[in-house]
Amino acid sequence: MGKRLYRSIKLPIREGLSWRETWRGPDNGLICCWECGREERLKRPEDAARAERGELIVLPWKGGVRKKLKGEKMPGTLNYLATWQGIRGEDLDIDLEGERVILCSRTGQAVVFTAVLPENAEEVWEAASR
Repeated sequence: MGKRLYRSIKLPIREGLSWRETWRGPDNGLICCWECGREERLKRPEDAARAERGELIVLPWKGGVRKKLKGEKMPGTLNYLATWQGIRGEDLDIDLEGERVILCSRTGQAVVFTAVLPENAEEVWEAASR
């Protein structure tokens, strides 16, 4: 495992940060994404339950799955992974230099979460959203 970003679910959600502190700090907004997921967990209990069962639900970031693509692994963003961990009620735990592959429990689609997205990421996301 490479460089790791970890934050315990037991810690309170941060308050009073500037936009710059939130999005341009060393975590590039991943902690904020995770905290937003934690807040969404309270607002969307049905989606939280689906995520807990391993479904890659649709969220504001790329990585959610509407349908399975033909034989392709779909790229996903670390922002999605952080939000998904939050909505699941998990600690934030992301390897910033490696990749994590998650198989959506509903569709069977494999999604590869990494900081480096492939050149055809937009095409794959477009196909997955149809």
